Amino acid sequence: MDFNVFDKARRSSSNHELDLMEAFAQGRISRRGFMRRGAVIGMSVPLMSAVIAACGSSVSTTKATTPGSVASTTGSSAGSAGTTGSAAGSVAGTSAGTVASGPVPQGGTIRVASQTPSKTLDPITMIDLGAYGIVAQSFEFLCALGKDGDIGPGLATDWKPNADGTEWTFNLRKGVKWQNGGDFTAADVAATVDRLVEAKNAGINGVLEKGAVTVKDPNTAVFKLKSANGLFPYLMSVYNAQTVITPVSYVTGTEMDKKPDGTGPWKLTKYDKSTGATFVRNDAWWGGKTPLDSVEWIFSDDVGTQVSGIQGGAADAIVQFSVTGGDALLSDPNFNVIAVQAANHRQIWMRNDTALFKNKAIRQAFALSLDRELMVSQLFKGKADVANDHPIAPFLAYFDSSVPQRKRDVEAAKKLLATAGATGFKATLNAPKLQEIPQLAALVQTNAKDAGMDITLNVESTDTFYDEWCKTYTPICDGGQDFGIVDYGHRATPDVFLSAAYATGTWNSAHFSNTEFNTAFAKYQSALTVDDHKAACKTMETIANDEVPYVIPYFYYNISGHTKKFKGVEVSALGQMFFGKASKAS
Repeated sequence: MDFNVFDKARRSSSNHELDLMEAFAQGRISRRGFMRRGAVIGMSVPLMSAVIAACGSSVSTTKATTPGSVASTTGSSAGSAGTTGSAAGSVAGTSAGTVASGPVPQGGTIRVASQTPSKTLDPITMIDLGAYGIVAQSFEFLCALGKDGDIGPGLATDWKPNADGTEWTFNLRKGVKWQNGGDFTAADVAATVDRLVEAKNAGINGVLEKGAVTVKDPNTAVFKLKSANGLFPYLMSVYNAQTVITPVSYVTGTEMDKKPDGTGPWKLTKYDKSTGATFVRNDAWWGGKTPLDSVEWIFSDDVGTQVSGIQGGAADAIVQFSVTGGDALLSDPNFNVIAVQAANHRQIWMRNDTALFKNKAIRQAFALSLDRELMVSQLFKGKADVANDHPIAPFLAYFDSSVPQRKRDVEAAKKLLATAGATGFKATLNAPKLQEIPQLAALVQTNAKDAGMDITLNVESTDTFYDEWCKTYTPICDGGQDFGIVDYGHRATPDVFLSAAYATGTWNSAHFSNTEFNTAFAKYQSALTVDDHKAACKTMETIANDEVPYVIPYFYYNISGHTKKFKGVEVSALGQMFFGKASKAS
């Protein structure tokens, strides 16, 4: 280590920065983890570079090893790049390997196959990837998708916390215009946050209260948090999809298809929930002229139909597909696969407050009956990580690996059922017809049968399922069912999962309530150091694994892509596709 350089960097740093620098120097956080967290707390690139150089590394040789990076991006024969993707790879969520030097081709339209939005296009209350992708074409985030798949400047150019992490100041991009006229200002940020607070947004619920944003001037928004939060910028980023900034006039309940607007690169000109949407270039976009003229979205909830559309020439890109039903694209030499390691997961909920699953032993027996390795192999061909019945992914810096991994043990499951007096247990499992979920449900049924559990499947269309699961956000999104599977998209931190599904939040399908867990979650939210985050996560992992309000069998990669006729497509690990820099390949 170069102590002179390191000491010089220390002298100009805040307490938050000092803790992170020490954690990196002592090997308690990876180089990529240091850069990610440094970006979140507002460390400058020169400062991070100086610390890395002082510790004997070089930023220029850094290889991505974190979620949000691309595992593989080029289509080729089975078993090579584009098909294995066992770990995060070398570039951000973009169509790497296809960008040529020289002038960028201008003009053209890209056609995008996507999941049908299941409910509203109200940015505040939308709940599914279909809506997330559409809304993010026009509306933008304070913290956008960064070059390495993490967060980076968006409508905010930079941000910084105060000394104790209870206040964050965001400097806003100047010269940004709304598509319907007028300047984007801090007043729009304040109004958006107030609407999010009223709606009890899963990410910021309990973090902010109404009136939390002070408009210091038109280009400065100051957030006053209810308590310290060292990861707050993630909650106002691309990874909390409902936090797109909308104008003051966009009152709660306003739907984008009824009142198109935004600051982003694309203007919505046509929307039909059953067929698709059309966007044209926003000539006033602050990011400059987009190479493409327009983007057309084609809706379908059937992965096979979407894949056929790509191979038949009816579509050019696909927002998300699974290995099950989409394997043909993995070996298509004319298709660029973008596989991003992520915290996407399926949550199998069990109501903790009703007779069927009230006994913890029954929930544990069900969890023990499942073959997670088989699920990862059969459903994803390895493009997933085995999970341990909690939503803290193993690649996160504060994941605690000391919590024993639950493994299949049919005999132990039978003994627990007998102890609980639940021999001959019967239940109905509700699930949406979405990607690999029907196949997951079938595997669950088969696995559980080995332990003596009789499970009947009720697999419905996404429209029917989500209408039942979340008729209203009051009190809880579960439709009153005891047992079911629901999908959760990637978040760069597990705050949304922990708050919404565990800490008595609006997506708490299990009706789980645990004082010790809630206390640990509060400590996690207020933690400002790597070690404090890790300690809180260990407690939450342990409780979630033992109580089993949910079975979470795996974290699966976000797999998307486009034909080689295009380049520059960007994809977040949550699954949103961005086309502001996309163009024809030639």
